[in-house]
Amino acid sequence: MTVEEFRKKWTGHVPGIQDMKTRYGVLVPLVERPEGLCLLYEVRADTLGRQPGEVCFPGGRVEAGESPSDCALRETWEELGIPQSAVELIAPLDLLTHQGGFVMYPFLGVVDPAAAVCPSPAEVKEVFTVPVGWLLAHPPTVYSYDLVPQVGEDFPYERVGHSKGYRWRGGKVTVPIYDWPDHPIWGLTGRITRRLLEEMG
Repeated sequence: MTVEEFRKKWTGHVPGIQDMKTRYGVLVPLVERPEGLCLLYEVRADTLGRQPGEVCFPGGRVEAGESPSDCALRETWEELGIPQSAVELIAPLDLLTHQGGFVMYPFLGVVDPAAAVCPSPAEVKEVFTVPVGWLLAHPPTVYSYDLVPQVGEDFPYERVGHSKGYRWRGGKVTVPIYDWPDHPIWGLTGRITRRLLEEMG
């Protein structure tokens, strides 16, 4: 191989995150309601294979040739019937990486209060809003759990110059839970909510 081959391959490369095989785009929707500015959440349909009945923001897997923001808007249309023309994207929020090998791209947006919300029953059980003021006044309870490496017996420690007592680095995952009546907001959705509101003071 030559330097020119490397230059041709890598010039213009847009850095990603190593070992993250899947990307998801989600919309974090702000909407004005009579009770004030709210965040809009959905409850996943009970028939879904993954996380049925859990609270989430509209979003899904980024398709080939699609940007994460385009994905967030497309999924909002497919799940809630809110067209792209009724959403003003304000800013991308902090990315989330997950030990399951995916990265999530959340986007803060404002939904036109006049837009009709028509959930797709195949994907969405119900939709609800939570006043931002309530979320700020009721911070989440934050739990955590350890990620402990479980290295197989066949790992060749001698090849890398270490013994079986090698101290592998573990990790920790935080799990914030907002106790909204009947619909606890937690997991990745809770993390996005918490990070957004931390920045708002």
